[in-house]
Amino acid sequence: MDIQIGNMSSLFWVWAVCLAVVAMVVALIARARAISKFATPNLVSRILPEASWKRSGIRIVCLAAALLMMLAALMDVRWGRNWRDVPQKGIEVVFLLDISRSMLAEDINPNRLDRAKQQITDMLDVMEGDRAGLVVFAGRAKQQIPLTSNHHDFKLMLEEVGPHCLERGGSRLGDAIRVARSCFLEESDDHKAIVIITDGEDHESKPVEEAQDAYASQGIRTFTVGLGSMEKGARIPVRLASQNRSYLQHEGQEVWSRMNGDVLKQVALAGEGAYIPAGTKQVDMGDVYGSYISSVEQTEFESARINSYIPRYPWFVGLALLVLVIDTLWMAGIGQQIFGGGRQS
Repeated sequence: MDIQIGNMSSLFWVWAVCLAVVAMVVALIARARAISKFATPNLVSRILPEASWKRSGIRIVCLAAALLMMLAALMDVRWGRNWRDVPQKGIEVVFLLDISRSMLAEDINPNRLDRAKQQITDMLDVMEGDRAGLVVFAGRAKQQIPLTSNHHDFKLMLEEVGPHCLERGGSRLGDAIRVARSCFLEESDDHKAIVIITDGEDHESKPVEEAQDAYASQGIRTFTVGLGSMEKGARIPVRLASQNRSYLQHEGQEVWSRMNGDVLKQVALAGEGAYIPAGTKQVDMGDVYGSYISSVEQTEFESARINSYIPRYPWFVGLALLVLVIDTLWMAGIGQQIFGGGRQS
């Protein structure tokens, strides 16, 4: 039989049940020894029938069985399966990930791109029923992962993303917003958000206008996360054919990349979202998602059909109560016998 335990932490209480049973047995033995000092076994069975080994043993069995049934209910033991439709409610979020060469700058450990991917993973961990999609951009933009509620597969595909996904250099943020607008599955003008993770270097693709139009025409709110140093900046590593490490140069000078927070702030303002200047700091993006992005109005998605185990705890609760009732009636019957014997004498 295929069995599932829904509450594994309650297994700790197995020891408590065992100790309770041992305690009852020890108490029974101690009581029997104490009574034997004042009366013979035959006399005890006549004047104190509830103290007999048989009846006391039966009561211990009943109480132990009741405890075990309650423990099984607490453990949420399940078996058997059934299909059920579960309503899905949440928002749709399209992540825009900058994979241009400037994102390889190492002013963040290990680099800006790997930090951005980790930030997306952190947000996926708290998204629950929300759908997530991914658009990558550099000199152009493309949809890399369609909107999905399967966050596990999303993370696996995210690991493979890098500058090799787009050959054209540059950082056209406006084009990325335009591509993201076509990724959403629902047509209503709410529950949609774009989350841009970039160093903010944009080459005249009009991202502010795109974010403003996305909100005005589709209700899409735009949030931006800025990565990298705004003051000093960082060089962009390149790997030469000889496998030696070097840095990107332009007209004989090393290129230094700095985060452009002004552009990202304007984009977030135009898109009725928020700007998160992560810079080179370690930011809890799960908390950021809960504080800002999840505030987007939710909607009802298509119900999901789930094959789940059937909870059986009502059975165990019922059996425990039945055993306790039997124990109570057993003791009441003994009391009636004692009372009847007293009246006859």
